[in-house]
Amino acid sequence: MRRPAAGGEESRTRPLDGVRVLDLSRVIAGPLCTMQLADLGAEVIKVEHPVHGDDSRAMKPPDAGGEAHFFLAFNRGKKSVALDLAHPAGREVLDRLAARSDVLVENFRPGVTRRLGLDWESLRVRHPHLVYCTISAYGTTGPRADRPGLDPVLQAEAGMMALNGEPDGDPLRHPLAIVDTVAGLYAATAILAALVHRRQTGRGQRVELALFDCALAMLGNVGQYYLTSGRDPERLGNAHPAAVPVGLFRTATGPLYLACGTDRLFRRLCGALDRPDLAEDPRFATNTSRVVHRAALFAELARIFAGAPLEHWLARLEAAGVPAGPVRAVSAALESEEVRARGLVATAPHPTAGAIRLVVSPLRFSETPVAPPVAPPLLGQHTDDVLREVAGLDEPALAALRAAGVIR
Repeated sequence: MRRPAAGGEESRTRPLDGVRVLDLSRVIAGPLCTMQLADLGAEVIKVEHPVHGDDSRAMKPPDAGGEAHFFLAFNRGKKSVALDLAHPAGREVLDRLAARSDVLVENFRPGVTRRLGLDWESLRVRHPHLVYCTISAYGTTGPRADRPGLDPVLQAEAGMMALNGEPDGDPLRHPLAIVDTVAGLYAATAILAALVHRRQTGRGQRVELALFDCALAMLGNVGQYYLTSGRDPERLGNAHPAAVPVGLFRTATGPLYLACGTDRLFRRLCGALDRPDLAEDPRFATNTSRVVHRAALFAELARIFAGAPLEHWLARLEAAGVPAGPVRAVSAALESEEVRARGLVATAPHPTAGAIRLVVSPLRFSETPVAPPVAPPLLGQHTDDVLREVAGLDEPALAALRAAGVIR
């Protein structure tokens, strides 16, 4: 672990000041993990193929200054080193970088790092301090260990799609890469725990995450529903299996989403609707009875909400302390007043786009603020600087590697 630089708050107060991370990952889960570490102050060196880089660089349009929106979403705050790991000289360079790094994150298919001599078993001999994080689709053991896997397929296999969609329609995948996203967050948490262990013992370790394992862990209460009852949860569309009323209701001018998970909130809702009688109706007086009589209650609420504009109901529900909100487009959400007030979108200078807007870290610390957003790097933008400063290579060595096509 590097010693944090001396100076003011900008140079010494990030939670992970002094930590260096080698990011060999691609697309979402690994890059999201390392982006969290960069937000927390780690120096993240993204090692990419010198010709095409991270696969997500090709996932466009749209783009900004030639850089794919997909790549921009998961790679802020990193340095890019374009290095061919298939070349022996490239692997020698990576070994130099590993010697002076704290964490390595990779999401190659099982077997690739072993063929390259960059697997945990090989690197731990030379770099016992290293925290080595592997992210794969199905793990390194088990009957599917050699299979590739992408987020939508894992949603299907883990039972998520069976839960999503209207009761009389087809199962639907979540439109976001939710398995990749949560796996990246799990990975960041696990790496932080491994760094604490290393601080206590001086020893690194391997951290392994499988997307399938993370998807199963995400099932939460619905997974426990099956384990408790032996029955599959029903697919309920916008409704909730155990809390009523929770769902989407159409007003005279647009839809709102309402969530009343307790009897206390339901009584507040009835007051806001000027229908206190609903709270006294034996069919609706308790959450258990509302679950049984869901259809009747939803029909009554649908009739009521359709009688006035969205803004009317939002104001009344907010005044009553009832959780409800408009169903926004992505654009409306990102341009909303609360986003501006919380500073959740920021502008950062970019080498080819001039300036780009980025969603920033949601983490807030009172003593150790996250790093200000830095635009994702161009492919190979930092190759020479990193290989000079971290790998200790001089100009003739860099020139030879570039002539051989090992670096860009």
